[in-house]
Amino acid sequence: MAVRLKTPLSEADVLGLKAGDVVYLSGTIYTARDSAHRKILGLAGRGELPFELDGAVVYHCGPVVRKTGSGYEIVSAGPTTSARMNRYLGGILGLGVRGIIGKGGMSGEPFKGRAVYFAFTGGAGSLAAKSVKRVVDVLWMEELGIPEAVWVLEVEDFPLLVAIDAHGNSLYL
Repeated sequence: MAVRLKTPLSEADVLGLKAGDVVYLSGTIYTARDSAHRKILGLAGRGELPFELDGAVVYHCGPVVRKTGSGYEIVSAGPTTSARMNRYLGGILGLGVRGIIGKGGMSGEPFKGRAVYFAFTGGAGSLAAKSVKRVVDVLWMEELGIPEAVWVLEVEDFPLLVAIDAHGNSLYL
């Protein structure tokens, strides 16, 4: 079944999804890799996070970007391997994140009752970039570098597959 969703995601949005569903996601998403996860959790622990993650979708991605006269353009936005972010998963979902996008799967247990894992095909970064309508913001680029920075992206009809649903079902098992 194909579903169109807009961020921020609600509890009802994620509970209504099943492993195997195709989702076309629109709205704001946040990229985050290892260093960004550590920074997010550290700042959130001190109440200093500069953006709201309740209902958010986090994309495990280090995009390829091009500087333009008016900001940045996403050239490629392929997923990075999500399993290495398993150690941060409970903390990130605890901040209200309702969706994770990546490749290769994650530990399914933390998703139960609260979030979903969306798979995007590795090697298809140029396809993902076509869904990025604009770069809203970039955080911590000077400190973390381009791939590890948090890129705030506005996406439209980003094609995803529900690989782990909020009911404990996984396409990886």
